[in-house]
Order: sequence, then C-alpha cells, then structure tokens
Amino acid sequence: MNILYASNDGFVRHLGTSMCSLFEKNRDAREITVYVLSLGLSEENQRKLREIADRYDRKIEILELGDIRERFDFEVDTGGYDISIMGRLFMGEMLPKTVDRVLYLDCDTVIVRSLARMWKENLGGAVLGAVMEPTIYTAVKESIGLSEDDGYYNSGVLLVDLARWREEHVQEKLLAFLKEKGGTLFASDQDLLNGALKGKIHTLMPSCNFFPNYRYFSYKTLVDHAPSYQVVSKEEFLKAKKHPVIIHYMGDERPWIRGNLNHYRLAYEKYLEMTPWAGTPKEKGKEIYMLIYHLMDYVTAVCPEVRWYISKKFGMKAVMSRKKQMEAKKS
Repeated sequence: MNILYASNDGFVRHLGTSMCSLFEKNRDAREITVYVLSLGLSEENQRKLREIADRYDRKIEILELGDIRERFDFEVDTGGYDISIMGRLFMGEMLPKTVDRVLYLDCDTVIVRSLARMWKENLGGAVLGAVMEPTIYTAVKESIGLSEDDGYYNSGVLLVDLARWREEHVQEKLLAFLKEKGGTLFASDQDLLNGALKGKIHTLMPSCNFFPNYRYFSYKTLVDHAPSYQVVSKEEFLKAKKHPVIIHYMGDERPWIRGNLNHYRLAYEKYLEMTPWAGTPKEKGKEIYMLIYHLMDYVTAVCPEVRWYISKKFGMKAVMSRKKQMEAKKS
C-alpha cells in the first residue's frame, strides 16, 4: 500500500497524527510505504516522522519539492490556502516510477478503519477515485465547466491510478488548465482537479472521506442541492456517519482549535497523543467562534436553508480573510 502526503512545517504535526492512525488501523497490511512531498520540512520534523514509521516498522520516504512556485511558469494565487496544497499535482514525477497506484491523504485526515478494501477499489478506467462534495456552490461548478448534473469531488483523499496519470500526462493538463484560468480558482487545487479531469473521476463512497459537518445534513438535503449525489445511496451515506473509514477535518471546526465541539474530534486527539507532538496545546482565540459554528451545525439539521445562506454570504469573505492572513505572514 502506497500512501502520499504533502506538507510543510506548519502542518507536520497533523501529518504525524494521520500517519499514526494509518499505521494503527492497518497493522495487518503486509507493506505500507509512506511518501511525503516536503515543502521545506525541517530536519527535526523529518526525524519525528521517521520515528513514527520506525515504531511500526514501516517505510517512509521524504521527497523534497523545494520552492513549489518555481514549478509554475505563471503566477499562482491559492486564495489564501497554503501553497503546499499544490504539492499533489506533481506526484507523477516525484514518486518512483515503480509506484503505479497511490492513496493521497491531506494532513488533516485520521484513519479510523482498515484501508484494505478501499485500496483495492476498481477505478473502472478512471484516473482517480474521490468522494463527492455536494455542498459546493453552483457558481463554483459553473466557473470550471461543470453542469448541475456533474459531480464535484473533494481533493483531500484521492485514490490514484498513477500509471494512467503518467500515461495521460495529467500533470501537464492540470497546469495548462490552471494557466488558462489565470492561475487562480475559488477552491484552488480542488477546482483544478474537478475542472481538468471532468469525466475521469471515479466516485468513492463518503465513508472514504467523511466530512464532520455532514453529520448534520440529511441525505435528502444533499440530493436536493446536488442531484448528482444520487450516485451515493442513502444507506452508504448513513453508514459513513456511523462508521467512517477516513475522517477529514475540513472546514473551520478543527480538532486542534480550543473550544471546538467537533463530534469526531476524539479520534484526532487520541492519535496526536501517540506522536512526538503529544501535549501540543490547542490554538487559542476562537472559542466563541467555535461555539457559534457548532450551533450552526444543529441549525443545519433543522433548517439547512439557513446554512446555505450563511455559507454563500460569507464564503468569499473567508477566502479574502485567508489571503490577508497569508500576506501578513509573508510581510
């Protein structure tokens, strides 16, 4: 089993937590090799990651991407997201040619069940498999050439046919699509993958990449909002809520922020304490916001229209806020 992450020092403790959960829940796997695309990971953090792998007698290879902006011949604006999210675009050239299938995981994921079945998923000739994100704005889909009937996929968990990825020159197609869009997209790499690989993405079930706030959405609400989501059965959706395989802490309700009431936060906290970053204090300053956000979760269950309104109204404001934060860090 080949697993891929991309990270810099800012996300490394989350990567370590995810790795630890991966090894714990897949002890029966004959082989697991973790590849990390590094964007300047310090020697100390690399040592800590190797310490985790050695503890479980697993292989880890850390591959340095260097200054990722130098890999683009045009200006790239990630909308305030860290540039490390673009690392996955270069998996085809960075990973050894002997690797023909890989499971890419965002650092903010925790594995809570065996990946054996997921790893063997038949992609049916698709370049990659991913989980749908039906709550995306319609305007975002339209901006990348998707219709209402097209599925939109989250890029946090990708099961990739890397042999086909290379054969079909996917990296070149992705970079060309991004350049055509002026180097910027609303959801950055995620929009890029959806737009450039339209029709070449296989649908994985939601348990393979479960978003905690979906616990508060009903199946009917999601299907009404995005009819393409009907490819996922109600049974599979309910199963994901109760028995996720991978939890993806996307959104604002992160388990490493103080005051969060994320229903699935205990999984992250459990595995963090099994890493060299155990005892890292939670980030302060957002306690009130965390409470308001969690109350919105319950409002979603009762009246999802309120959440649609709030998300649409403040979605772009959140993007601009991310951009200002990133610019402040650079100055």
